[in-house]
Formats: sequence, C-alpha cells, structure tokens
Amino acid sequence: MPQRSTFLPALHRALRVVALLMLSTIAGNALAATPAKAQTLKVMSFNVRTPADTNDDRWENRRQVLFDMLREQDPDVIGTQELVKRQANDIIAALPQYTWFGTGRRGDDSDEHMGVFYRPDRLRVLDSGNFWLSDTPEVPGSISWNNLMPRMVTWARFERIADGARFTLYNTHLPYREQDEDARERGAKLILQRMASLPANEPFVLTGDFNAKPDSGVHKVLTETLSDAWLSTAQRSGPERTFHNFTGKPDYRIDWVLYRNLQLQSVQTIDMHRGARYPSDHFPVLARFLLPSPAR
Repeated sequence: MPQRSTFLPALHRALRVVALLMLSTIAGNALAATPAKAQTLKVMSFNVRTPADTNDDRWENRRQVLFDMLREQDPDVIGTQELVKRQANDIIAALPQYTWFGTGRRGDDSDEHMGVFYRPDRLRVLDSGNFWLSDTPEVPGSISWNNLMPRMVTWARFERIADGARFTLYNTHLPYREQDEDARERGAKLILQRMASLPANEPFVLTGDFNAKPDSGVHKVLTETLSDAWLSTAQRSGPERTFHNFTGKPDYRIDWVLYRNLQLQSVQTIDMHRGARYPSDHFPVLARFLLPSPAR
C-alpha cells in the first residue's frame, strides 16, 4: 500500500505534463498556420518639380516646406518624379532617416530621376533597377514612340524589416504633351508586361505622374489590371486633383497610386503649404495599405 500511494500521484503528475506539452504543440501549430496581423504601409507619389524655377517658387524657397511635409506625413517609401540629384541630396541632408536610389533618365545623373526614397530602418531593398519606356527598355536613355525625351521606370522589391513581408514598387513619369497619348499607352502596356513577370500574388504598387486624366486611355489600360487608390476607397481626403502650378488650385488628377494584392486603408492628397509657398507644383498623394505579415 505505501508503494501504491507514491506511484499513483507520480503517474498523475506525469500525465499532466504530457497533456500540457500536447496542448502547447497544438497551439503552436495553430499559431504558425495563422498569418500575423497586417501592418500599415505608407506609399507616396510625389512630383517634386525640378529646381528650374528662378522666381519665388524656386527650389531654395520651397524646399523647407517640402521637408516639413515629408517629416509630418512620414511615408515608408516615396516614388518621386522630376527629381534632380541636388534636390535628392538636400532631402537626405534634411531627413537623414531616408535614403534613396535611382538613375537619371539619360542613364547618368545629368537629368531628372525617378528617385525612390525609403526608410532603411523599416524596409530593405532586395533587388532594384531601371528600364526605359521604349522599344529597347534595357538601353539607358533610349527614346521611342515620338517622345521628346527618355521616359523610364525605377523599381525595387522591398522587404519589411519587422516581419519579412515583401512588395514590389514601380515608379514612373509619362510624357506630357496632348499628342503623346499613344506613347503614354505604349509605356503603360510595357509596364504591365514587366509586372507580369512578378509572382501573381506579389503585392505591387505603381506610383507616378501619368500626365493623363482618369478618363484617358492610359488610365483604362492600367486599371484593367491594377486598382486606382483614389477610386477604390471612400476614405479619401484632400483635393481630388493634383496639378496646381503653384497656385494651390489644382486642375487635373494626373498623379496616381495604383496597386494590386494589398488592402487599401485610405488615400490622401496633401495640400500643405506655408502662405504662398508650396512644396511643388503637384500635390503629393499618400496611400495607406495593409501589408500582411507572412505566415509564421
């Protein structure tokens, strides 16, 4: 009897330990099969306007407003247009939390860039590159389709440092003349062809100054595959139109954020200014997405 009374409690304790281990394993497997909570990804499209102006809207007069706007909005990644290297250097000096990459449209630093800025404490670049919107996309500075100047895309595949979630961003600037609609549509089709090489489930964002209205052929071409953030949510704020020529009174919505495989939270056109000084002759557009963490 003394031996039995010692044995049974020990057996019960052992069975309880086994049961707890089994429950822990089951719970762990269930957690591993459940995607982690999605986190917000803030993507901005912004034509910064070259420093060509010599009047009151010159770069030196408006750059502080631009720095303040970016600091306040705090995007994770920014696709810019009309950026020259001097402006990029000024932005990084004022906002060292960002870094940037990109080449000029002529294949060097002598001209405008489709520069992409991002927060390296939040995102890492897995791969990046450029291609030109022409019959020879791999030839830097190449021009086709009666364009006056080279048009291009700067792109990157990003990984979020916090959880390993990945997405790809393309950034572009299409030609501006009324007679360039054919070139814009050809450029849009080439962008979609390149995008088709990505995994079908890859989260994707296209930022740009498209120099076209939402009722244009280029918008129709792109939105057959991608969603227009401004049209895809009721959570919109700011003016609908984006180009205002430093007046604060925009005429056209030509700056878009297009996407696929992401959950859109909201989109905002930012009309911040200091008196008569605006960061640019375009309002930037900021889209907030939910980028799901990968399953653990």
